[in-house]
Amino acid sequence: MKRILIAGEQGKTTHYETALNLLGACPVTTLHVPSTLGFDGLLLPGGGDIDPRLFGQLQKGTRAFDPVLDRIQLTILKAFVLDRKPVFGVCKGMQLINIFFGGDMVQDLSTAHQHEYLGKDQVHDTRTEGIGVLGRLYGKKFAVNSAHHQGVDLPGCGILYTQFAADGVVEGLEHRYLPVWGVQWHPERLCFGHKRTDAVDGSIVLRNFIKKT
Repeated sequence: MKRILIAGEQGKTTHYETALNLLGACPVTTLHVPSTLGFDGLLLPGGGDIDPRLFGQLQKGTRAFDPVLDRIQLTILKAFVLDRKPVFGVCKGMQLINIFFGGDMVQDLSTAHQHEYLGKDQVHDTRTEGIGVLGRLYGKKFAVNSAHHQGVDLPGCGILYTQFAADGVVEGLEHRYLPVWGVQWHPERLCFGHKRTDAVDGSIVLRNFIKKT
C-alpha cells in the first residue's frame, strides 16, 4: 500500500485522508518529517493564503496566513523534490509548488468573486492547453470546483501551466522534468461522497497521483 504524506495540520485534512484511503493508499498527516524515508509521495493540501514575503512582495490583498506553516510545508516539499518523489499540490499546495520553483502570485484576483468560497465551493468551466496530465485525464474542457481568491502569476523554473479558467486564472500546472503536479481546485471534494454532477470526478486525478508514486 502506497504511503502518502499529507503535509497539513491534524484535523484539517479529513477529506484528503478519506479520498486517499478509498483509493487504496495509506495517508499520513504530519508536519514533522525529518526525511522522505517511508513515504512514496507528498500531497500538499489547500489552506489559507501564503506569506507574500516568500515570493518577494509586500502584503497587498493577502488575507489570513500562517508564515510558520508556509515555511514548514516548503521545507517538506524541498525534501521530496530533492529525492525526486512524486508531489501533488491542491489549491494553496499548487501555489506553494510554483513559489518553491521561483514563481510568484497574484495576492487578490481581480475576478476573485468568480473563484472564492462563498458559503460553498463555486463551479466553473476550464480548458487545458498543451500535452499535459490533466488534458489526458479529463480532455480539453471540463468543470471544476473553486474556493480561492489568490492565484499563481509568473511560472517558476520548469513549471508549465496546463489548465485555465475562462478569465485566464491558472487552474493546473506540472513540472517539465520532475514528478510534480498541482491543481487550483479541490479534487478531494469532488469524489466519492462528495461527487457532484456539475463537475469532474476528482478521484481520477488523485488515482493518477497514487499510480505515479
